[in-house]
Order: sequence, then structure tokens, then C-alpha cells
Amino acid sequence: MTSTSQTPGSGARAAHPEHLGHVIFITAAAAMGGFLFGYDSAVINGAVEAIRDRYDIGSGTLAQVIAIALIGCAIGAATAGRIADRIGRIRCMRIASVLFTISAIGSALPFALWDLAFWRIIGGFAIGMASVIGPAYIAEVSPAAYRGRLGSFQQAAIVIGIAISQLVNFGILQLADGKQRGTIGGIEAWQWMLGVMVVPALLYGLLSFAIPESPRYLISVGKNERAKEILAEVEGKEVDLDARVAEIQTAMHREHKSTFKDLLGSRFGFLPIVWVGIGLSVFQQLVGINVAFYYSATLWQSVGIDPTASFFWSFTTSIVNIIGTVIAMVLVDRVGRKPLALAGSTGMAIALACEAWAFSAELVNGKLPTTQGVVALVAAHVFVLFFALSWGVVVWVFLGEMFPNKIRAAALGVAASAQWIANWAITASFPSLADWNLSGTYIIYTCFAVLSIPFVLKFVKETKGKALEEMG
Repeated sequence: MTSTSQTPGSGARAAHPEHLGHVIFITAAAAMGGFLFGYDSAVINGAVEAIRDRYDIGSGTLAQVIAIALIGCAIGAATAGRIADRIGRIRCMRIASVLFTISAIGSALPFALWDLAFWRIIGGFAIGMASVIGPAYIAEVSPAAYRGRLGSFQQAAIVIGIAISQLVNFGILQLADGKQRGTIGGIEAWQWMLGVMVVPALLYGLLSFAIPESPRYLISVGKNERAKEILAEVEGKEVDLDARVAEIQTAMHREHKSTFKDLLGSRFGFLPIVWVGIGLSVFQQLVGINVAFYYSATLWQSVGIDPTASFFWSFTTSIVNIIGTVIAMVLVDRVGRKPLALAGSTGMAIALACEAWAFSAELVNGKLPTTQGVVALVAAHVFVLFFALSWGVVVWVFLGEMFPNKIRAAALGVAASAQWIANWAITASFPSLADWNLSGTYIIYTCFAVLSIPFVLKFVKETKGKALEEMG
């Protein structure tokens, strides 16, 4: 990320580019990786029951097929930074675009269960790359005056991608007479759901040819004149370009490349601040948020809602997710990170407890009683809303701000890895837990939401309004 410390005359902090629309286009194009991140993560929701039926597999095996993409995510996230530093951010985006495309085609036309799992790992690798490259590139091309707002494009793109995937699944299901295994043009509906991702994947690749390389990367490989041209585009021609290049070079030479060893303390393995980051990441996943996006259609069908209606309700939760994210983007710098996290934990705990109560009812003719059914639907939407307006955004803000400069990169990597592992644990365990006791499963998630409250109160420090140099 380009340093925001200023040398006299550079003017970067006050830069206002003449063509802000062009900067927004660049940012939106890069955020297509976030859109694909959200789309690919959630699109599997529409295929879960069809995959179970086609390959005649139990809940344990099904869970592994759904969750196996997260292995690719972890690998992609761990390697993307080094790849981008070696070949550039734009080429890294193109590689991710190709992997998304290959994954979409392979997942739509699998020969057997094993290669469907393989194509999901490939897609996961692309997700991991996009989750790292998008925010880094946006930060490096954004003028300081707009960096916060432009940086929020990535999270907005993720939740829009989730919503669009649900809408596409709903549309395909309509064409297939409400059947996930209904055929359209000789191919089953669930295969179309997974294959449609080819369109945004190719668009992502095409857009990468329309945006410039990161000035910071260009300076790192000695292409200073080209870097100046791009800095003039994104920061304005009135900026002292020679001073800006010198500033970036100075910052790059001054940066400490943190290593795993820097994170170790004397008593509990990691430094306390690293454990706090891991805790935030883990709690974000252990409340069960990804169940709402990976398994919601299956969940509603399991309590008696027909497939077409279940897809509609899945889509409405995605819309609520977008609304909550916008609320968080508006409030996070006004009320602070910690109050939002506490409000979110409280709201999630109440909503999850209501879901646990609703799912404890005996099914009547394969359906929940009317009262419990209404409570389950409302509580699911309230849960997603409170997550989106708090932990969905706040955790990423905390992780970007809370660590000292010396260990920030390495600590972020450890915290992000913990998040993928917790994501995998929830995703892989839900089908088996739901078969055991759906109400009991939601009680577990409720407990984690409740426990997150004292964790935030005791261990998490507010970062609102503090300079990065004050952290740690």
C-alpha cells in the first residue's frame, strides 16, 4: 500500500484528480474480483441438493465437496502477494480470471464427484487471489483523499456478487420448472448455475486490459516514467510527480518485511495483539454466517418450503446483506468499530436464539408450524442484517488497522488464514450437524455470538481516529 506520509510539495493527500470518474472506473474494474469472490462463494447454494441427489452422497461427503473450495482459497490468498510482486497486479488479475473461467466450465460439466471437487479447488484458488489483489491494487491506485470510499468498493462488490448469484440461481430454477435437476438445453439446472460464472469471469479478464498497472509495482521494477503517467491520471496533473515517485521509493525502502518470527511472544506463542486478530477472524465465522449463503436454499427446503420459494428467500437475505453493508460503510467512521461490533453481536445472538427456538418445533406435514416458520424467516434476515452492519465490515477494518507497522503484513496473513480455517470448519460441519439437530446447531452459533461480546469488551481496542503508527 502506498504510504500516505507526505514530503513537502508532493500534494498527494490533497490530490483531486481531474477525471475522478476514470479513477472510479479503475476501482470498479478491480473490484470485479470481489464480485467474483462473492458470486463463486455463494453460487454453490443453488446446487447443493442436486449434487447430493446426482451422486447419491451423504451429508459428510457433501460438506467436503462444498467446503473444499476453501482449501484453494487459503492457498490462493497465501501466494497471491508474492505472485503480484513478481509479475504485477494486472497479470495476477488475469491469472485469477482464467482460473475462475476454468473452474466455472469444469464445475458445470463434471465427469464425476472427484473432478467437481477439483474444479472447486481451482475456483477457490482464484477467490483467494482476488481477495488479496483487489484491495491491494485499489489502495495503490486510489488518491489519498478518496482511498477509504474507493476501498469500500471491494466489500460492496462481494455482497453484490452474492446477491446476483442468488438471483441467477432463482432465474435458472424458473426455467427448469423449479427443479434443480431439471434440464435446460440438455444440461441440468444446477450445472447452468455453476457455469454462468463464465460471463463475469471473462468480463473481469477483459477489464484488466482497460486499467493501468499499479504505480507502486512499476516503481519497484524501475518503470518510473510509466508510473508518473498513471499517478497523473489518478492523483491529478498538479501533483509534483517526481516528489511522489521519490516518496513511494523512500517508503518502500523503509518498510520492514514482517516474518512469522516477528509474531511470536514469550508465553502464549503469538503476541497478544495477534491472538486478538485471530479471535476476531474466528468469531466472524463461528456465528455461522456462511451457512446463510452456502446452505440457505437447503435449509428452507428442509423445513418444508418448496425449492422455488427457498431460492427467493435466499435472494432476499442477500439484499439484506447489501443493505447492512451500506449501513456499516456509513457508520464505521462515525460511531466507531467497537460499538458496531457489540451491537452486531447482540443482534446476532438474539436472532440466532430465535432461529434455534423455531427449528426446535416438530414438523407438521413436512413443514414448520406457521408461527415458527415466520419466526425462522424473520430471524434469518435479522441475523444477516446485524452481521453485515457489524462484523462483516468491522473485522476487516480492525485487521487493517490494529497491528503495529512492523508486523502488520505477517499478522494479517495469520489472521486471514485463521478465518479461512474457521470458515472451512463451519461449512464442512453444517450438513452433519443439521442432520443431528438443527435447533442444537443454531444454539452453538448463538453461544459463539454471545461469547464474542465479552471478547470485544475485554480484548479489542477502538481504532477509530488513530494513526496507523499509534497501533500496538
